[in-house]
Amino acid sequence: MEYNLGITDITVLVLYFIFIVWFGIRSSKKGSSSTKDYFLAGRNMTWPVIGFSLFAASISSTTLIGKSGDAYATGIAVFNYDLVSVLVMVFFALFFLPFYIKSGIFTIPEFLEKRFDKRSRYYFSFITLIGATFLDAAGALYAASLLMKLVFPSLSILNLSVIFALIVAAYTIPGGLSAAIKVDLIQGILLLVGTFILTFLAMNNGGLDYLKELLLQEDTMMKLIRPLDDESVPWLGMIVGIPILGFYFWGNNQMLVQRVLTAKSIDHGRKGILLVGFLTVSLIFIIIFPAIIGKKMYPDLPKNDMVYPKLVIEMMPTGLLGLMLAAMVAALTSSLSALLNSVATLFTMDFYTKFKPNTSQKEQVYVGKIVSVIVLILAVLWVPFVSKFDSLLKYYQEMLTYIAPPVVAVFFLGVFWKRINKHGAFWGLMGGAFAAVVTVLLKVVGGIELLGDIHFLLKVPFYFVFSAIIIVGVSLLSPPDSMEQIKGFIWTKAVFREETEELKGVPFYKNFRVWSVVLVLFCFLVLYMYH
Repeated sequence: MEYNLGITDITVLVLYFIFIVWFGIRSSKKGSSSTKDYFLAGRNMTWPVIGFSLFAASISSTTLIGKSGDAYATGIAVFNYDLVSVLVMVFFALFFLPFYIKSGIFTIPEFLEKRFDKRSRYYFSFITLIGATFLDAAGALYAASLLMKLVFPSLSILNLSVIFALIVAAYTIPGGLSAAIKVDLIQGILLLVGTFILTFLAMNNGGLDYLKELLLQEDTMMKLIRPLDDESVPWLGMIVGIPILGFYFWGNNQMLVQRVLTAKSIDHGRKGILLVGFLTVSLIFIIIFPAIIGKKMYPDLPKNDMVYPKLVIEMMPTGLLGLMLAAMVAALTSSLSALLNSVATLFTMDFYTKFKPNTSQKEQVYVGKIVSVIVLILAVLWVPFVSKFDSLLKYYQEMLTYIAPPVVAVFFLGVFWKRINKHGAFWGLMGGAFAAVVTVLLKVVGGIELLGDIHFLLKVPFYFVFSAIIIVGVSLLSPPDSMEQIKGFIWTKAVFREETEELKGVPFYKNFRVWSVVLVLFCFLVLYMYH
């Protein structure tokens, strides 16, 4: 399948890449030899910048390519991951975010050391590094290459992956998080504009009538709430599975949370998360609906993941096609730039400075840059393996099912129950890792599904409960941690009362609690409309 871009579209694409690299380098934090500047953009970002940056970084390969492919195959039910995750974002902003920012952490695993001990920190940091390299970075490169192969069919996926790796490296590695965030602000806006234009064109091309027809027929494609045996998203999975995976993605994911840690205050961090919540709800209109329209227009695509690139290339007029390809590449490279900075921060702050404690900040930044280069190389080498999965979304979900539940159990129990101690946390993580390894080995070697042939969302709570039982059991059988050490990391009613006092006199339109309620109601309205 070959597409010949006109000179106008090629010019738009090339100018976009040049502009992004130039803008990223220009936006680099002055004096980036400081770890606070390089890894956390000086902790001085405002909520609009945080919100758009988070949105651009969260539109990863699994969202733009994977979710559109899943919607093409099964309908709008895949949007449940986003809808439920928005509710999770509100919960995270209300209860967890203040502890993260007040503690002054650089990494999410660092929080585990402050609440428990270094054993939990090292383990979580290690699996995060592995996941970011082989799950997220490789997936982002593969998706960007898959898109551009339609336009440049003579180039292989591996060649295109190398090109994208070099483009992202050009501004992310020299400039650090400050450069990445400011580039993401531009890319987030470009992505919204481009996707809304495509949606408008798809709707005008008979798509709106097709969606209305499906709604009037009460077609399953337009249903968010599905039966228990549904292959896409069973209703029980929405309740017991997605919240756990959603919290891992938004509350424990270094790539995203690191952007929130750049906030100049807790209030700016919270409002940034609420902004990305509202933007995330728009995904049903700008990604899911066009993919369903694509089902009518292109019913026989060889690979589901190709529906969104196909829509873009077939429907966008000259000039706008180049803009939209730039928008799609923007989404994929934004997530990659976020990953690079997060893994550089994780390795440097969680491992390098521990084994070599007297290093200067300049040396730490230098090490972070080297790590970014190594991760890019590993991700490029892993790209051919990603293509072996049926879809990017399936690849991502399969891995996350085993990784997320033990980590979420440790964070939840650790923040809401003071009796959970360092031994319980560590062995809960180890138990979860053991269960994951056994599950994968049985499946790969013996073809045996440990929990039977049930939907992966229904497997998630089993891993969560298994780890939680170990955490609670070991904690109760061993001495409690020092209250003096952990009191700053436990949520209590007193914390809520203090915040209530601080909000007195704040206008309602500046009150994060008011906007939290509005966002939650908005989510339930969407759920009601397409139930």
